[in-house]
Amino acid sequence: MKPKISIVTIAYNSAATIDQTLKSVVAQSYDNKEYIVIDGASTDKTMSIVGQYADQIDVVVSEPDRGISDAFNKGIARATGDIIVFINSDDYLLPDSLTQVAAQYDGVHDIYCGNLLLLNPQTNYECRLTPSTTFPTMPFFRKAAHQGCFVTKSLYDRLGGYDTAIRYPMDLDFLMRAYRSGAKFKLMPVDVAVFRIGGVTSQDVRRKKKDYLYMVRHNGGNDLQAYTFYYFLLACQTTKRLLNCFGKDMLQKLRYRKTQTPT
Repeated sequence: MKPKISIVTIAYNSAATIDQTLKSVVAQSYDNKEYIVIDGASTDKTMSIVGQYADQIDVVVSEPDRGISDAFNKGIARATGDIIVFINSDDYLLPDSLTQVAAQYDGVHDIYCGNLLLLNPQTNYECRLTPSTTFPTMPFFRKAAHQGCFVTKSLYDRLGGYDTAIRYPMDLDFLMRAYRSGAKFKLMPVDVAVFRIGGVTSQDVRRKKKDYLYMVRHNGGNDLQAYTFYYFLLACQTTKRLLNCFGKDMLQKLRYRKTQTPT
């Protein structure tokens, strides 16, 4: 099988990083693909940079949105591929990753999960994250990595995309809903993309309290489960900060395997 792969990049004032993102997509050797860029009406030079690749991008939208989930859904609505992946404007695909993913596609599974390389741009420390494929009501220690998740268009159509009521962990919520619905996950032994540490996902857990409580409750959990999961995340954040006192990237060094050859 040679599936059509839709790559969606969402961006907002991403002039500092989006050029590398764009280059990583247009340089892919896999030909049965489409590229979609959804911009949230950037006020910097983001769209000027996007314009340099206009002949290699299939769809470009630049308009205000209602957050990341809304931007994701705009990309899904315009995608025509068999599977869809989101490579945001501060991340980038690894060479020939689409070819490797296509080789894993079997038309049976709903979500194809590849590895991410986590990169700290301040220290250049890089390690490998292997994604989770089970997402219970309280997803302790689960790793949602949308940059490595190739989701079928049919599953998005069935589940309705991303919940716009969630500002931050919308990818975890979607994977929880997919798991509850009986979606079939396939773990691929493929390094797909590089994720730069330090974006919105790194913000204080307390800013995301409302999201996490909502997410657990809307995935079959009760108030006790919702608060238990939230305070678990707070404890993890505190532990991370303590570990950082002993050196930068300490949590990553303990939790993930360092890559042998940095990208």
